Amino acid sequence: MSLPIDSAMNIATVLTEALPYIRKFIGKTIVIKYGGNAMVDPALKQGFARDVVLMKLVGMNPVVVHGGGPQIGNLLKRLGKESEFFQGMRVTDSETMDVVEMVLGGLVNKEIVSLINSQGGRAVGLTGKDGDTIRARKMLFTRNNEALQEPEIIDIGHVGEVESIDTSVIDHLIKGDFIPVIAPIGVCEDGLSYNINADLVAGKVAQVLQAEKLMLLTNTPGLLDKAGNVTTGLDAETVSRLIADGTIHGGMLPKIQCALDAVQSGVTSAHIIDGRVEHAVLLEIFTDTGVGTLIKRR
Repeated sequence: MSLPIDSAMNIATVLTEALPYIRKFIGKTIVIKYGGNAMVDPALKQGFARDVVLMKLVGMNPVVVHGGGPQIGNLLKRLGKESEFFQGMRVTDSETMDVVEMVLGGLVNKEIVSLINSQGGRAVGLTGKDGDTIRARKMLFTRNNEALQEPEIIDIGHVGEVESIDTSVIDHLIKGDFIPVIAPIGVCEDGLSYNINADLVAGKVAQVLQAEKLMLLTNTPGLLDKAGNVTTGLDAETVSRLIADGTIHGGMLPKIQCALDAVQSGVTSAHIIDGRVEHAVLLEIFTDTGVGTLIKRR
C-alpha cells in the first residue's frame, strides 16, 4: 500500500536533513552504553536495535556496552539471596559473581545480540574475559573509623575497575562489519572475574578506540539545573562549578565524570541522553538539539 503524499514527503525531508550528519559520522566509532528503561520496555528495546542497525548500514561503527543491574537483582531475589550495596556498588561475593556472569554474559548479552540481529544487523556478544579484552583490578573503598588511626579499607568482593582494555577483538569485529555487544565483566591477572560499572567500561572503551562519541543512556532527560532545565554544552570548568554548587550530585556525578574523562582523553564528545525517548540515539546523532546533555573538551 502506497503512503499518502504528505507522509512520503515528510520521510524524504527527514532523510535529506540527516544526510550532513551521515557524511560527518561515516566511518566513525560511536560507543553506546545501553541501560535503564531502554533495556526493559519492549518498544524501546526494538527501537534501540533498529537505531543501531541503521547506524551500521549508513557507515558508522556502533559499539554497545550494556548494564543489567535490575536483571541481576531479580535473579538473586528468585534464588533467595538479598542484594546488598555499598556506595552504589553491589556487594559481590563468589556466589553473586556467578549470577552476574550468568545474567550479563548470558541472558542480557544474548538478548541484545538477538534483538539487533532480528532487525537485520550482525551483532556479536562478548564479555571482557573474551580475548582478555578487559583487564580488571579489585576496587577497594575506604571509610573513616574512629577506632583506627588510619581509614578502614572496605572490600566488597568481586567488584572491579578497568585497568586496561585490549581492543584486538573489538577491532576485528568492527573490520568484519559486525556490531560488538560487550558485557562489563573483567578479569584480573589471577583469572578471577570482576563486575565493573557499565558506564566506566563504556567510557574506557570509547577512550581506547578514540571514538567520535560516547553516549550514556539514562532514565533522566540529562543533567538538570536547579530550576529543572536540561543543561548542555558542559566543559571541565563548568562541571567543576556545578559539582561545587551541588547541581551535580548522587548517581549523576559518576556519569558526568565518566563522560568528562572520555572527552579529555580524546573522545570528540560525550552525551548523557534520555533512553526513555524512542529513537533517542538517532535523535542525538541526526539533530542539532539532541535529547540530553553534551559534554565537550572546551
